[in-house]
Amino acid sequence: MKNLTDMMKQARELQSKLAAAQEELEKLEIEGSSGGGLVRVTLTGKGAMTAVKIDPSLFNPDEAEILEDLITAAHNDAKTKAETVVGEKMKSLTGGLPLPPGLNLG
Repeated sequence: MKNLTDMMKQARELQSKLAAAQEELEKLEIEGSSGGGLVRVTLTGKGAMTAVKIDPSLFNPDEAEILEDLITAAHNDAKTKAETVVGEKMKSLTGGLPLPPGLNLG
């Protein structure tokens, strides 16, 4: 019975660590950029966009499509970086144990 008690204790500890990691991810800010830094997008570790910065040189009505593409590219850059950070953080918390499929903690 001691093994079950130890497992339950470890599960509670992991749950507590994961909850703390979730809070930390909400506060984490990750920036992505495109166009050589002309467009920058900031996301939280959970993927919510919090800021968009656009260099004034891009405010040309004739080039709206280029600006739209750069914003999309900057967002995707930030999202990729955020997913990497989240994956590393979760791996360190779980000791490298694979999580069940569909268990999305990010």
